[in-house]
Amino acid sequence: MFTGIVLEMGTVSSVEARGTVTRLGIRSEEVVRDAGIGDSIAVNGVCLTVTSIEHGVMHFDLSAETLRASNIGSLRRGERVNLEPALRPSDRLGGHFVTGHIDGVGRIRGKNRRGETIEIEIEAPGEVLRYVVKKGSIAIDGISLTVVDVSAGAFKVVIIPHTERVTTIGMKGAGDTVNLEADILGKYVARFLAPRAAETKDESILNVLGESGFL
Repeated sequence: MFTGIVLEMGTVSSVEARGTVTRLGIRSEEVVRDAGIGDSIAVNGVCLTVTSIEHGVMHFDLSAETLRASNIGSLRRGERVNLEPALRPSDRLGGHFVTGHIDGVGRIRGKNRRGETIEIEIEAPGEVLRYVVKKGSIAIDGISLTVVDVSAGAFKVVIIPHTERVTTIGMKGAGDTVNLEADILGKYVARFLAPRAAETKDESILNVLGESGFL
């Protein structure tokens, strides 16, 4: 479990295909200090297991399913990535609950600087958008962000200067892909209300929540 609060930007040091797996090497200064073999680390929002550590580089084995479900297979040597170690019981929950299991890959439709902030519009697949609500939380490349608007096929977030400085989101541009994970609490609520939605033949979460007395 993670929080969506990025601890460090690491750098891809190697990407190597090895039979049925792809080995990814990430150079780190902070996260690697407390990392051990078998630890879970979120890399651009994807929960990966540390398989070895050598000279400040953490190695991870990527399965075919991980490559299929995320954009992590497109990483190249020298590229920066968001890193977050798994949440410990004593840690503060500064963002929201993030599992590291990607729901879909989005694409940046537009990026506009408004004063000191950046507004980003992201196209998202339907299986992600059905859980996205205005003022709700979403993890984008492992970054906990608040949705400011939702439209047909897309949603918007606003990036503050601090987030731009300490994560990779400021380096992204129109057409770039991002890993998306919807709020797990929203998914549980949707699962709980699924029978009611089937009865009313209405899959809109907001409508079902309203009819069930939650809104």
